[in-house]
Amino acid sequence: MTRTRFAPSPTGPLHLGHAFAALTAARLADAGQFLLRIEDIDQSRCRPAYEAAIFEDLAWLGLDWPKPVWRQSERLGAYQQALDRLAALGLIYPCSCRRADILAALDAPQEGQKPLIGPDGPIYPGTCRHRAMSDARPEDAIRLNAAKAFALLDLSEVAFLDENIAPGVSHRLAATEFLTGVGDVVLARRGMGTSYHLAVVVDDAAQGITLVTRGKDLLDSTWIHVLLQRLLDLPSPRYHHHRLIRDDSGKRLAKRDDARAISLYRAEGARPEDIRRMIGL
Repeated sequence: MTRTRFAPSPTGPLHLGHAFAALTAARLADAGQFLLRIEDIDQSRCRPAYEAAIFEDLAWLGLDWPKPVWRQSERLGAYQQALDRLAALGLIYPCSCRRADILAALDAPQEGQKPLIGPDGPIYPGTCRHRAMSDARPEDAIRLNAAKAFALLDLSEVAFLDENIAPGVSHRLAATEFLTGVGDVVLARRGMGTSYHLAVVVDDAAQGITLVTRGKDLLDSTWIHVLLQRLLDLPSPRYHHHRLIRDDSGKRLAKRDDARAISLYRAEGARPEDIRRMIGL
């Protein structure tokens, strides 16, 4: 049975891009099961009103899902267990660096050259890589030691299959490319107890998700998730990275694009079939 999910963050109104993502996940579940999950680990930005609006917008679009809905804020214990397992393997370390510290460290050796950018921003230079978890402080982030992870698994690459981008072809990234182009990603952000990468991997496995549908903008993050699945001995689902809904200038829609909020179209008298037409479904 195919099981998909749509996992928005309640940090703003859903827009046309979210409608496309949710409807795509539901369509690809086919006769299986479509789940809704609330990714609310960033409690400083999440709002109950936005969560309520998510339920209203999706129901108006004609979608249904099993209740109760999982919320990441209620699953911090599961994420901590995953971190404890990685810590026991010696694969994570605390990091006190701020973004300005990282940029300064990257700029120091070759002044004037732009730092290499990965899925989470500038590639981390490893400033805190020598630190042990016993040295961790509450204000620290927790990072994955990617080099140790590849050495432990004896992997030369990470790979996954995508049903939309070159179906049947294994997408591969060499270990050397991961280390230089992705690096030591954050697995627990300050004050959150987890990160998007860790939480989505743990939750997809716990909910038995067999097909992950997401935008092509998250393609690079999938390498991270596949590696974490191997490290945590979790199953790897199939993937479907779909097209993005863009504005008139070609930019990907973001939460700040209130002019394309589903609720605004609803208030102006649009019907669900109008939304489907606008996003090409």
